[in-house]
Amino acid sequence: MNYVIRDAKQEDMAQVLGLIQELAIFEKEPDAVEITVEELIREGFGDHPLFHCFVAEVKDEIVGIALVYYRFSTWQGRSIHLEDLIVKESMRGTGLGKALYKEVLKYAKSKGVRRVEWVVLDWNTPAIDFYEKSGAKLLKDWYLVQMDQDGVNKFVSES
Repeated sequence: MNYVIRDAKQEDMAQVLGLIQELAIFEKEPDAVEITVEELIREGFGDHPLFHCFVAEVKDEIVGIALVYYRFSTWQGRSIHLEDLIVKESMRGTGLGKALYKEVLKYAKSKGVRRVEWVVLDWNTPAIDFYEKSGAKLLKDWYLVQMDQDGVNKFVSES
């Protein structure tokens, strides 16, 4: 299979959003995606982009993405967070996921970060197995904590 992995461009964001929506369905959250193409363009391609996106392309179709951004660790310094690595369902098992993963790790190495981190759903055993085989550690004694916009508004107004 011939594919190209490259940095995303603004004009890719409609296809990127399509893959984000496909991931939401896979993760059993089909109505969770609120972001728009315009937001992806504004936040990813302005003077101070908030993320970097790689795309995997086959015959002019984007069939995979990896979206990363910087975080800061008080223990390790600058790190990279892999927000999503998505491969179109019809392309899974072709090696594209591994190629995108390697591209993220090469990017992290080129940026001199001390850590790359991400989250994986506990029921996604193929991904967990892949990550463990690659040398990644699963931190099973930590919880992911989030507060949505409604929760933030409620907490701030009550405090």
